[in-house]
Amino acid sequence: MGRQEREENRMYVYWLSSVESVGNRTIQKLLNHFGSGKGIYHAREEELAVFLNRKQMECIKKSRREWNPEKAYWDLQKKGIRFLLQQDEEYPEKLRNIPDAPCGMFCLGNLPREDVLSVAIIGARECSEYGKYVAKGLGDALGKQGVQVISGMARGVDGISQQAALDAGGVSYGVLGCGVDICYPASNRALYEELVKVGGVLSPFPPGTQPRPQNFPPRNRIVSGLADVIVVVEARAKSGTLITVDMALEQGREVYVVPGRITDRLSDGCNRLLKQGAAVLLSPYDFLEDMAQRCGKGGIQKQEGEGEPDGICSMEKRSPFISRLDVSQEMRRVYEALDYEPQSVEQITERLQGQMRIDPMQVNTILLSLSMMQVASQLSPGHFSLKV
Repeated sequence: MGRQEREENRMYVYWLSSVESVGNRTIQKLLNHFGSGKGIYHAREEELAVFLNRKQMECIKKSRREWNPEKAYWDLQKKGIRFLLQQDEEYPEKLRNIPDAPCGMFCLGNLPREDVLSVAIIGARECSEYGKYVAKGLGDALGKQGVQVISGMARGVDGISQQAALDAGGVSYGVLGCGVDICYPASNRALYEELVKVGGVLSPFPPGTQPRPQNFPPRNRIVSGLADVIVVVEARAKSGTLITVDMALEQGREVYVVPGRITDRLSDGCNRLLKQGAAVLLSPYDFLEDMAQRCGKGGIQKQEGEGEPDGICSMEKRSPFISRLDVSQEMRRVYEALDYEPQSVEQITERLQGQMRIDPMQVNTILLSLSMMQVASQLSPGHFSLKV
């Protein structure tokens, strides 16, 4: 197939992918039978009816009347959006080999490199301060080591880890459950724009597709499909994160889990995965060395004369901002008694009893001041934690 034929085929597959009710498996069946997107577009209705139900046939007929494949395809290119088919050389090799691989992928920006370690960081949208801290520390560490961070650009663990990787000078790629021309969630607009410039945004759905619940399982399958390994930071016992883990295992991917407290519902899913035999992640640097041995990618890049890098749980580095402030000894002690898990004023006071004489009312006043300074968070009345 020559270059012009490939472009023409891509143009008609783009048309087909934009037809309502026609999904990935149906497109694959049609391509296998008719040989090309153009063949499908010009096929007789009775030929198509063998593979399509009544609703799909009506959508095909409507699209043929209303859609101009050539104009739509060039409009796509004007927006800088690439559409890659499985047979294209640029199509990600890891993705090509997963079960039910997308027939086509839309890309705004760049594609992940095949020769660089790719790690998918996934977890709870409504994560705790502990989850935020771990996601940020992990994204930062991987970004500094040149690891590609893959995720779904969602609120919580996904977006936090991706932003941290970019802030550390690394690269990240977002896989969306909508068109690549739509930023979802809207609150991650800054992250979306930076991903387009520094990494890339990908989707199996055509531009203009709005985020719908049924779009996210296919999105999650692509997140794990593009990665060499999956890291779960926080997950409830029943969550979309665990569905992604199941897909990753089906695809033959390694799964690492950050453990959590047994009393924390956001860690129920993580701890269950560990019980089932998932690998535990205690340090991003141990993890990278493990990856270097397992798949020949990763490893720690250290400058000459450096010692071992700090782990993500280095408490001395959790908030360097406080160390630069001229605050009282009492305020510093109260701050040091905080954790990323919420504690009551009474619990914090009890922890301080062996160090200083202070009552709960004083502790509460100091905690409110620390919250105003943006180094602590009041998660509910009388309960505080460190702020990421």
